[in-house]
Amino acid sequence: MKHNIKITIILLGMFLITQLIGLAVISYYSQEGNSLPYGMEPPEVTDENAFGFLGSLAISFVIAIVLVIILMRLKTVWFMRGWFFFVVILALGITFNAAGNFLKIPYTYVIAFLLAIILAYIKVFKRNILVHNLTELAIYPGIATVFVPILNIWTVIVLLIAISIYDIWAVWHSGIMQKMAKFQIDKMKIFSGFFVPYAGKKIRQKIQYLKLKYKNKKIPDKIIKKNNIKVNLAILGGGDVVFPIIAAGVFLKTLNSVPAALMVTLGACLALLYLFMFSQKRKFYPAMPFLTTGIFLGMVAGYFLHLFLI
Repeated sequence: MKHNIKITIILLGMFLITQLIGLAVISYYSQEGNSLPYGMEPPEVTDENAFGFLGSLAISFVIAIVLVIILMRLKTVWFMRGWFFFVVILALGITFNAAGNFLKIPYTYVIAFLLAIILAYIKVFKRNILVHNLTELAIYPGIATVFVPILNIWTVIVLLIAISIYDIWAVWHSGIMQKMAKFQIDKMKIFSGFFVPYAGKKIRQKIQYLKLKYKNKKIPDKIIKKNNIKVNLAILGGGDVVFPIIAAGVFLKTLNSVPAALMVTLGACLALLYLFMFSQKRKFYPAMPFLTTGIFLGMVAGYFLHLFLI
């Protein structure tokens, strides 16, 4: 098992909650009269031009990856943090706007945006682990909601296969995924995904002792090194979270069936559980091939469930 049972349950729990929030947000914006805020409403897509939009999306994705690699080499941390800050604000604003309108809160459009700015600032510039993970629950539903309207079942299948192939290459062959994660954590001081640090009992006791000794002070690096304090990191990348939401959202939009969409979510959750159970410590794995397999099985099960229910 890659992580202990407690950490595995935490990651799976956050993953599942995000998927359910995503379906709720997508369902809200799918209703007539509920358009995406902040100018994020996508163009109208038909079955005839769906693959054209998918091609444009693929090109944009490649450009974004190349741009990130260039920026990493140039070490333009300030630009990348600003870019991240802007994306987080929009994604949070979309999710908060849906929640506020559902609760009939007045001036939701403005309140959601202001709240998104505050939380994005804390997340990106203040590095609070609790705020980081809580905002992740709302970021990926907001991102997924933008892409669901421009995809259909066939294009999302192609997208998942393409992303899985890229994930295999990026993790097992080029190592670019590990380099990107390390750059985010070490240089940018942020991470796009769930981020849970944990340590064994003896290490926790050492940390507690040093916190008391250096109260209201930063613990010197040489002291940390001398005490051999090493904290494990359990991470789950943002792409591994958002693509299952997109797949389930497209299924929800196409079949107009919540039970069918939930089967896709269940398939993704079981696939992630399998990965956590059988992966080894300190080894990197591409999650998308496993998630894609689970999503496809969930789609088949969801389709037959839909036929049974109608």
